[in-house]
Amino acid sequence: MNILYSFFIGYILGSFPTAYILLKRYKNVDIRCEGSGNVGAHNSFKVSKSKLIGFSVLSIDLLKGFCTVLIVKLIIGDDFLYIMTGLNAAVFAHCYSPWINFKGGRGIATAGGGSLLISIPILIIWGIVWLIAFIFPRNIHISNISASVFTAVASFVSALSLNRLTSPRASSTLEFGLFVGTLMMIILVKHFDPMKVLLLKWYNKN
Repeated sequence: MNILYSFFIGYILGSFPTAYILLKRYKNVDIRCEGSGNVGAHNSFKVSKSKLIGFSVLSIDLLKGFCTVLIVKLIIGDDFLYIMTGLNAAVFAHCYSPWINFKGGRGIATAGGGSLLISIPILIIWGIVWLIAFIFPRNIHISNISASVFTAVASFVSALSLNRLTSPRASSTLEFGLFVGTLMMIILVKHFDPMKVLLLKWYNKN
């Protein structure tokens, strides 16, 4: 039952459609129909032209992951299985919010917010790879995908070392790799469409 409770805590918090509500309230636009259609901080800034709105969306989306982990720790218990179940549910609900017809963002901010309380090394690895990938093509989608793929692989290849630096630790390296890998996969699935566009542009150039 604790797993179910953890899932519902994460799902409820993660499903809050931050960008949709703020853009609708202050700009009277449906973020799902503007820009890239992504219900996240980057598209909110591009559509609203407001740094305040973009920063607000980013901050609240970070808090969704952070608060999920904190609440699960306090109410359910300081256990990797429960905490990561909650965080995965929060990121999934953020990406596919039931309140806006299962549209949503790409889950990076929410995943990052939760990682602050669970595993700083995972966050650092993701961030370093993101920066390296961004230097050359300077494309945010390529950077997001590269960082997520590398982190997913590292969660299995270096599970023993990374798990030692995680709080709380997973009960096994397999558990660690599966939960972190699943988190990265949710993010990657939300990047399928922009990747298709990038590949099509590259194909047309050649």
